Amino acid sequence: MAEQSGTPGALRRSLGVRDLMVYGLLFIAPMAPVGVFGVLDAKSHGAVAAVYLAATVAMGFTAYSYAQMVRAVPQTGSVFAYARAGLGESWGFVAGWMAMLDYLLIPAVAYLFSGIALHSLVPDVSRWVWTVLAVLVTTALNLTGVRTAAAVGFAVLALEIVVLTVFVVSAVVMLVRDGAERGWLSPLTGVGGFSLTAVVSAVSVAVLSYLGFDAIASFVEEAVGASAAVARAVLWCLALAGVLFVTQTYLAALLTPVTPQQLAADPAAQGSAFYDTVDASIGHWLQTLVAVSKAIGAAFAALAGQAAAGRLLFAMAREGRLPRALSAVDARTAVPRRALLAAAVVTLVAAVWAARRDDGLDQLTSVVNVGALSAFGLLHASVIGWYTVKGDSRDWFRHLLIPLLGMAVIAWVLIEASTTAQWVGATWLAVGLLVLVVQSPAVRRGR
Repeated sequence: MAEQSGTPGALRRSLGVRDLMVYGLLFIAPMAPVGVFGVLDAKSHGAVAAVYLAATVAMGFTAYSYAQMVRAVPQTGSVFAYARAGLGESWGFVAGWMAMLDYLLIPAVAYLFSGIALHSLVPDVSRWVWTVLAVLVTTALNLTGVRTAAAVGFAVLALEIVVLTVFVVSAVVMLVRDGAERGWLSPLTGVGGFSLTAVVSAVSVAVLSYLGFDAIASFVEEAVGASAAVARAVLWCLALAGVLFVTQTYLAALLTPVTPQQLAADPAAQGSAFYDTVDASIGHWLQTLVAVSKAIGAAFAALAGQAAAGRLLFAMAREGRLPRALSAVDARTAVPRRALLAAAVVTLVAAVWAARRDDGLDQLTSVVNVGALSAFGLLHASVIGWYTVKGDSRDWFRHLLIPLLGMAVIAWVLIEASTTAQWVGATWLAVGLLVLVVQSPAVRRGR
């Protein structure tokens, strides 16, 4: 394939608002709460829908800051570009470095989910084989160009929405016919009384379901309508995900035959709580359908994540922060082919390593959030730096209060993160700072 090399790159504008939302919703996954429903139900004492309402509001601060910065700095690279503009070159590198941890590992987790789900359906094939197959198929789609990947992604997303709709309709029918296992308001108020402490504790886990909507900002140089389209897509994607999450967890909480206290006493049952609820209240056929949908959906969530990771590597290479070879753009498909392949290789190694270990999933999921949340914190700081400090803005609400509230939410979630995740994040940051110290003189000479 012929390639256009050189610093600028030549990404092609071909994505509309719908395409951008497809990438964002694919990365998030419309049924993301399925895997953590039992954990959240136990933690919140049954107020799982209230948890997702609170989490949507909490992540709304971050979405709003993305919408502010994508208008001010309409460049590929997302938070890397925003922190460079609002805080300076070094902070931009740190933001990109921390986001890289998230963008490279979240697809690995998604591929592993797909491998596990497919292995449960066809146990004769090892889950690492299914994982490799998922990586190869989605990487090939990403290399064909954003339009093809978006079109296939839209079809997969439509399948997930159809399955979710079948669940919602079936759940409503069962509730009308047989009634609810719990009180009708219990998904909002809890079983046995509302506990703010319990809900707040569960929100720190629930916000992880939203990671991925920020990937939309990585496609700003490929969006028709540029920054305005991306800003709308980010906000609408988060709002739609919030509605889907609250709806499915509300219905599942009403149908579940076990109490939050029973789930809390049996941690092993928490991971399959949603599937067990569907099986017991609706039927095994829907449980199988949900499992198949999750297997396919997880692979294509990884497709969106891999695409975003490739754009981040491309942007950092274009600015001389990673090897320049990664800034090449394919002349035919107009995608950063080398950056995509580099991201795919790292993701493949991580996913296969985890797939071959009994504790692989725990090892990966314990650290994926730290990079994203650290980058989100620097995003909020970038809004203050760009608008309030450099731009002398007097719009205190949009350019100071909202980012400060967003930073407070991020800090709280990081404090609630596991010790393993905190140590991995700190180690990754230390390596990044070392790279920054070594690299900075060469970058200055290059400029």
